[in-house]
Formats: sequence, C-alpha cells, structure tokens
Amino acid sequence: MAAGHDVALVVSMPDRRRARNAPPTPTPVKERALAHKIAVTERVADVLEADVELGVVVAFGRIIRPEVLARVPLCNLHFSLLPRWRGAAPVERAILAGDSVTGVCLMALEAGLDTGPVYASVETPIGDHETADELRERLGALGTALLLERLASGVGGLGVPVPQRGEPTYAEKLRPEELVLDWARPACELERVVRVGRASTTLRGRRLLVHRARASSTALPGAEAPGTVVGTAVQAGQGSLELVEVQGEGRSRQAAAQWLQGARLAPGERLGS
Repeated sequence: MAAGHDVALVVSMPDRRRARNAPPTPTPVKERALAHKIAVTERVADVLEADVELGVVVAFGRIIRPEVLARVPLCNLHFSLLPRWRGAAPVERAILAGDSVTGVCLMALEAGLDTGPVYASVETPIGDHETADELRERLGALGTALLLERLASGVGGLGVPVPQRGEPTYAEKLRPEELVLDWARPACELERVVRVGRASTTLRGRRLLVHRARASSTALPGAEAPGTVVGTAVQAGQGSLELVEVQGEGRSRQAAAQWLQGARLAPGERLGS
C-alpha cells in the first residue's frame, strides 16, 4: 500500500486462540487489513470475484485449488533458495541443517509443492546464532523489497520466470519430538534446535524450555554423562551448551543464572532425566 498498490482483498487464516482460555483473535495480517478497511476473507475462492491483476502468497500454508490457479495470476514469496527446502518449514530446516546461506525466491505459483519457476531471488547469510524468528523477519523484509522492486512498473515487471535447477530438498513441518534436546548429540546441533524455537528438556520430570543457548567445543570438567549441569552449562555428546535463557514449567522466561539459583541443583544432576 505504501508503494502505491491497490490491495483489493486479503485472504487470511481463521481467527484462533493464542493462549488457553483466551478469545479467538485475528492474524496480524487480517488485523492490519481491517485497520485499513480492506476486505478480508478466509475463502481462497473469493479471489475469483475480486477482479485483481495479481495475487501474492506468503507463508499461507493451504492448498490453492486448480480453478483459482487457472484464473488468477499468483506469485509466491518462498523463504529459501529453491529448489532447496521446498515445503512448510524452510527457515527451520535451513537452521537445523547448518546451512550458512539462505534467501527468498519470488516464484510463479503452480499446483506442485513450491515447484514453480522463479522470477527473481535474493541471497543472505544465516547468522551463527540467528534464531528462526529473527531470520524469518529478515527474509520477510528482503522479500518485500524484491517484490516491490519487480512491481514498480506494474505486473509486467515480474518478467519471465526461469525453471528451478538442481536437486530439490524438502522442508517437512517439524515434529514435536525434533524439538526435544538429546544431550548425547553434539553441542553445535543442540544450539541449532534451540535457535529453531520451543526447544525443551526436562528436570526432575518437569518440562524446561530453552530459549537461548550457546554451543562450546569444550567439555565440562568432571561432567562425563551428557546432560550433566555445571553452573549454567550442560555437557553434550561433544562439547557443552551454555544456557542463556530458559523457562521452567508454569513460569516466565528468565536468565539461566536466575533459574539456576531457584533450581538448587545437586552436584552431578542431569537434564533430560
């Protein structure tokens, strides 16, 4: 809108509860659209009656039916360098795989899973300690700039898309068990899980979320078993993981040093047990 485009319709996911016992609330996209008095719908088919030149799809997470694809030109901003990480969780999978580079592709939408030809792309490094939320926000800004640059002279400015080249990899949605910290794994891998978000372990049978952590290649003196806590560090299969910010069950996020004071761990006590 700020770039002068007329947004005729926003298709958004249904309102949902963000917390237990809270009333359903709209998505941020729907909330912003309503504030600007833009029509909003949950039905993708409504775009067929909207008389639009172009639809822009970003992290929508729903299948768009063939009759819509056939009648409305649609482009998609996908947060990876296709054909690497087609699918639902490209940002998370790039971090878990230890990728040093990712990017955004502006692509034509078709029936296949992120298989469409690419109009343009932009590449960016992944920070050593960058979280999925931080990276997603950066990719959103890069993708917006790329889209607006191509549309500056109208829809024709998209150009002719080029077919994807290379061996595809698939970014499946993360399973809950993938976010459980396995202390037998190397510390560098554990930090990647933490960077994805909602990483967890247990202490005395109660869940402990780990929001921030830093991997070290150094093992902890006297901590032979993975999961052993020494100060705010935890022994891993290789190296150790320094806890920075955690959240105990039923509690708020807090610095690991503050949590440690209240936890009163016994010497040699282990996480994950």
